[in-house]
Amino acid sequence: MSAKPAKASFYSGDSYDPGSSVGYQILQLGTLIRREVDVRMALHDLTDAQWKPLFMLSAGRAETAHELARVLDCDAGAITRMLDRLETKGLLERVRSETDRRVVHLRLTEAGRAAAEIVPHVLADAHNDLFAGFSREEWMQLRDFITRLITNTNRFDPGRPAA
Repeated sequence: MSAKPAKASFYSGDSYDPGSSVGYQILQLGTLIRREVDVRMALHDLTDAQWKPLFMLSAGRAETAHELARVLDCDAGAITRMLDRLETKGLLERVRSETDRRVVHLRLTEAGRAAAEIVPHVLADAHNDLFAGFSREEWMQLRDFITRLITNTNRFDPGRPAA
């Protein structure tokens, strides 16, 4: 296990300005990216509440509502409503486990798989537009910086699952 890095002193409570805070800028960037992705997904009749679970199920990141709630950082009620809408639209089905009747697996329908196939292409296109003018090295450096920030954030509470 690597040693905890020394605490930085880039900010001061006496002169703290949210507009120049890297954390605030990251939140602002996330909001802007989500808006752009929403616009692009809408062209394929997909909402935020649809493409994320479809993509996570398609990518094998979750198989049950509980796993999906954890991956998407949603509460059980929100996931249930989301899955109800996806099931009503014919994009997924709930299948009870044959070995444990308490477990309900989520399966994409043919229409759900077709919708999920579009998602990585839309995301890649949006992110490539975001990085217009960046060199590959700059992109990789930014990824490394963000990874370090995530690592530092996960040190705040060692018991909390990593993002």
